[in-house]
Amino acid sequence: MLYSFVELTRAAMLPWRAAANVTRRALRSPFHPASDTLAGRAAAAAADVFESLTRYYGKPEWGVSPIEIEGEPVDIAIESVWSKPFCDLLHFDRDRDQLARARKTKPGAIDDPKVLLVAPMSGHHATLLRGTVEAFLPDHEVYITDWTDARMVPVIEGRFDLDDYVDYVREMIAAIPGEVHVVAVCQPGPPVLAAVSLMAEDGDPARPASMTFMGSPIDARESPTVPNKLAEERPYSWFENNLIHTVPAPYPGAMRRVYPGFLQLTGFINMNFERHVDAHYKFFNHLVEGDGDSAEKHRGFYDEYLSVMDLTEEFYLQTIRDVFQEHRLARGEMVHRGRPVRPEAIADVALMTVEGEKDDISGIGQTQAAHALCAGLPDALQEDHVQDGVGHYGVFNGRRFREEIAPRMKAFMRKHAGRGSAKKKKAA
Repeated sequence: MLYSFVELTRAAMLPWRAAANVTRRALRSPFHPASDTLAGRAAAAAADVFESLTRYYGKPEWGVSPIEIEGEPVDIAIESVWSKPFCDLLHFDRDRDQLARARKTKPGAIDDPKVLLVAPMSGHHATLLRGTVEAFLPDHEVYITDWTDARMVPVIEGRFDLDDYVDYVREMIAAIPGEVHVVAVCQPGPPVLAAVSLMAEDGDPARPASMTFMGSPIDARESPTVPNKLAEERPYSWFENNLIHTVPAPYPGAMRRVYPGFLQLTGFINMNFERHVDAHYKFFNHLVEGDGDSAEKHRGFYDEYLSVMDLTEEFYLQTIRDVFQEHRLARGEMVHRGRPVRPEAIADVALMTVEGEKDDISGIGQTQAAHALCAGLPDALQEDHVQDGVGHYGVFNGRRFREEIAPRMKAFMRKHAGRGSAKKKKAA
């Protein structure tokens, strides 16, 4: 009922949004007598804020093409190279001729490292990692997991749980030709570590050369944050009875049981409610003052932040239980389809962990826990970095990420390059 109520409320707001759009456009017309008055600008700004707060935010565009390399534009073509009902593996294919001209070399001489960014399946779309993608595009072949909004997947396609997530990750790693460096951002940490553990134990030649975990809840018992405490304070039945709802028609996934994205978004906003109120107050003032650059920066952030997706019931509840309540991976008790997951079996996949000093979602130590779990890795294959002055989103986006974190990650990947290729050649 809650999902249907939200959809009805959204539909009921359409006439009011249309009126707000007419109002702001009229008041900003140079022919309107009030357009250059304080009252007119304030009324137009209020209508703009109202429209932005009541809008339905669809999946954002990537908007990463072209990029600039050595002062030269390089076009990017986004292609799906692997697909299943709940995910597409996207490749950001750089124009090789343009890239070769920018580097003053031949197209055949380009052999950049391949990096697979495993985006979080935790409410936001993969486009949340746009800044991460842009940081790697100049000198890497970039792939990313583009998880599908559960409300868009017909029930006939079946279930999708944490075990399926692990299988998807393993298949996508194998689908990328040549050596791969895997980067798990936030939520994917445990299932990615599980996938690599299984590949290592199987001697799978497709296992990656390196794995990097960024702000991931490998062991949520360390420095527990507000979301961690919420997950432990409430029983499993509370999440099952209060946060799971049925997708209504006319969505393709009608009748599927999901954890709605709008509930996840509500939780995110409540964590920093005053900050969001302050941001919209500043947005209003920027509009009144005519500060278009600041207003567009606000719009760009919230167009992404307010765009959310649903998660399947089984994936969400299994994650709550296994990762945040029972800490199965951290305790050495995680099982994948009846098979124990053994991170200590990883002996030749280099490991890097990245944490933010001010992370209020995955606290200090939660990601570092991967080092203790991967007991079979020699010290020479391990690296840990804690970034001063950044919160959760600063771990994978923003100035500190571009200038300090990304260069460290690239150096780590270069240092351990060639390992994955050797495995595949040996297997061949």
